[in-house]
Amino acid sequence: MEQDDGSLISHLEALRETLLKCIIALCIVLPLGLYLAPKFLDWLTVVITRNSSIAFNFFSPMEVFLIQIKTAMVLDFVICFPYIIKKLWDFILPALYEHEKKFIKNIVLMSSFLFVAGVAFCVFLIMPMVINFGMSFSSTNINPMFGISNVINMTLWMSLAFGLMFQMPLITIALIKSGIISYESVSDKRPYVIVLILILAAIFTPPDVVSQLMLGIPTYLLFEAGLLFARKYKGKDTAPLD
Repeated sequence: MEQDDGSLISHLEALRETLLKCIIALCIVLPLGLYLAPKFLDWLTVVITRNSSIAFNFFSPMEVFLIQIKTAMVLDFVICFPYIIKKLWDFILPALYEHEKKFIKNIVLMSSFLFVAGVAFCVFLIMPMVINFGMSFSSTNINPMFGISNVINMTLWMSLAFGLMFQMPLITIALIKSGIISYESVSDKRPYVIVLILILAAIFTPPDVVSQLMLGIPTYLLFEAGLLFARKYKGKDTAPLD
């Protein structure tokens, strides 16, 4: 019992040291994020307004500064992400079997790729469409005036939403491959999947139908792509993780 307690304490101490190193890294890199934030914001506004001729406005003296702080924190995390993942990986690695290491490594790589793809899809395609859609309501008596805080907050939030929802094919393949649910069961329950995707899209996006469909439709197509790749597990109840 004393040995188990000692092992638990050593694991907790190793976890504390790992988290402390991650926090220190974030603190060290934060000044770089603060330096890059204004340039990143300028680049981001150019990208999402490239198909329209609008200028963003701010309505309080501290608004842009607070947006830069928020952007700097996001950039700080993105820059430190590889280091954080490596430290967390080094912490859990000794407790895993060889086939588990291979499975988790593939999951992490695929998940990272899908997340980046989702963010890029949102920034380069969806947000310009959202801006143009908003501009379409202007008239001689109604002039569009977009606040920088609202637009940037929406961009950051929707980028996160797309990054998460783009995990759909990976989730589908992993559930079927691991035997948690069968291919036939997932395939037969498409209507429920559509409803679930629409509910998640409504949660992750602003309360308007256009944004929800812009997230829901690609997510469903990715679900179908995951189902297509999972066809080789059709008829299997279980599958090895390696």
